[in-house]
Amino acid sequence: MDFALLIKAAIMGVVEGLTEFLPISSTGHLILAGALLGFDDEKAKVFDIAIQTGAIFAVIMVYWNKLRATVTGLGREPKAQRLALNVLIAFVPAVLLGLLFGKAIKAHLFTPTVVASTFIIGGLIILWAERRQARNPAVARIHDADDMTPLDALKVGLAQCLAMVPGTSRSGATIIGGMLLGLSRKAATDFSFYLAIPTLIGAGAYSLYKERALLSLADLPVFTVGLVFSFLSAWLCVRWLLRFIATHSFTGFAWYRIVFGLVVLGTAWSGLVTWAA
Repeated sequence: MDFALLIKAAIMGVVEGLTEFLPISSTGHLILAGALLGFDDEKAKVFDIAIQTGAIFAVIMVYWNKLRATVTGLGREPKAQRLALNVLIAFVPAVLLGLLFGKAIKAHLFTPTVVASTFIIGGLIILWAERRQARNPAVARIHDADDMTPLDALKVGLAQCLAMVPGTSRSGATIIGGMLLGLSRKAATDFSFYLAIPTLIGAGAYSLYKERALLSLADLPVFTVGLVFSFLSAWLCVRWLLRFIATHSFTGFAWYRIVFGLVVLGTAWSGLVTWAA
């Protein structure tokens, strides 16, 4: 087994886990990290999607009590039924658009230049959303994800589709989209986590099935290392984020996105770093 390859898998797993649930784009970071590490062939693209499952297991662990109560209450609790229905409604748009346009997006938009540009644009949108809610707190009409309507869920699901463009951030699209649609920061974050469970598990399973011809048993150690490190780093990140949003806004992440995007564009333009496509 190539030890250097396992180290790269561990690094990519940490990058995935630390960025998946922050509004800074895990896909964008994985593309850029992969370009620097030389870990960016077709098999690596499958790896990037598959290790998201490790991060999702961390969310399931953190939200275990809530998820268990929802599942056990489906037969009798209207609140549990409403939450499950809302997650399903929000999940459907990404499935449909992913099947229709996923291949074209993967072929043409998964480049460091696109990622850097969407980093900057996304950062500006986060600044606008935070300023809007700070100036008028009353725009946040929903303070608990359990109180969302099916229409609210559909709108957040449509916002999630923007994350098909790499660098946008799935969590950023759903959290900031939710805030712009009337959810509080906490409600939007919680629903983003709930929605991530079917979305990322589905994406990982579909990618593995679709690209199964590229894979063999020899790849198992690399994928296992990536999953384990993704799980551990995501578990720490999710626990930290839930504490962070209680007293902080996402403004810091917005400036990070803008600066990081400018650094990538600047180094690419100057030739200081050769970012692989």
